[in-house]
Amino acid sequence: MYCVRCGAQLGESQSFCPACGTPVRGNTPLMPRAGRLAGHIRLLGILWMALSAVRLVPGLFMVLLFHEGAAWMPPGLPGFVYCLLRCIGTLLIVGALLGLLAGMGLLQRQPWGRLLAIVLAFVGLVDVPLGAALGIYTLWVLLPAQSEQEYRQLASDA
Repeated sequence: MYCVRCGAQLGESQSFCPACGTPVRGNTPLMPRAGRLAGHIRLLGILWMALSAVRLVPGLFMVLLFHEGAAWMPPGLPGFVYCLLRCIGTLLIVGALLGLLAGMGLLQRQPWGRLLAIVLAFVGLVDVPLGAALGIYTLWVLLPAQSEQEYRQLASDA
């Protein structure tokens, strides 16, 4: 076996090259090597949770306040308007809960967190401007094949 730095011959039991001091295979550095993904995962998790909280408030507002017979609504509105507004509120709540789940999955390095965030990123591309911006950032970080390998490593380490 030879040193990768200076080419000196090494013994099997040596941990460092006697000529230049380079660590021999099997030695791990004190700080793990940070990959491309490591710096972005925490930020993505926080952003998904923040955007979900922003979506949760109007969703709850729409579900709780738009019902037939509400005194503050104009009289004579067709019944489908109330149903439509409550359905939109329900969709906002479901999307917010899925976003919170994706954010928690990313922060906890769960194996399913990456896939859920990618799916929600594609859905969020139509939600201009915040959903589209977060969707583009999520896809840029999590979609490359190298990111999948790094995320699997991070998930197995967690």
